[in-house]
Amino acid sequence: MDPHLLREYTGDKLGILDVKVKTKTEKTIDIEIQVKRRNALRERIVFSLSKMVTGQIGSGNDYSQIKRSISIFITDFVFVPENTNYQNRYTLYDPQTKSQFTNLLEVNILELPKLPPDDGTELWNWMKFLSANRKEELDMVAQKSPQVQKAVARLMELSNDERTRMLYESRQMMEWDNQVREQEVSNDRATAIAKSLLEMDLPIEKIVLATGLTREQVEALA
Repeated sequence: MDPHLLREYTGDKLGILDVKVKTKTEKTIDIEIQVKRRNALRERIVFSLSKMVTGQIGSGNDYSQIKRSISIFITDFVFVPENTNYQNRYTLYDPQTKSQFTNLLEVNILELPKLPPDDGTELWNWMKFLSANRKEELDMVAQKSPQVQKAVARLMELSNDERTRMLYESRQMMEWDNQVREQEVSNDRATAIAKSLLEMDLPIEKIVLATGLTREQVEALA
């Protein structure tokens, strides 16, 4: 499906999902991978899931046509520190009675750093496929699962495709550019704070601690 979450009103955010799938049973599934921790990720998941639900409603407002919306969020960092499980599944339910309100909304958090050596499940095979850094690791997990074996074969084909490689490199460059912009914004903010603290005659040592700038950078602003 089109991975863009369209705006309903002027000023709405335009969300973009990594993969958006509609199954034969009409479930809508959003699959996203995050390799870097960002601000308000939980809020972003709620936003995306909500848009997936409201996007199913046409002008007739027939709520009975709403089908299950499932978010699968894969991270390369610990996102749920409350436990050591590498899969956490969330639904709407009453925590006191344990009764489920509806199965229309579901969030699955999969954390690569929590992956155990092997638990014998198909989910583990796919997680290992995603986290593999060497061909030997891919070959190992391919031997465990026919489905993963197909994915590994396809990955090898794509790795030799020039257009795919160019798309990957372009996305990698965009990620680096975003990191540079974020660092520049952070540095600009720290510089502005340092200037204000200098005007208040705060000692340079305290300004360094407060802003993260080096002593030389602070002295250059004086």
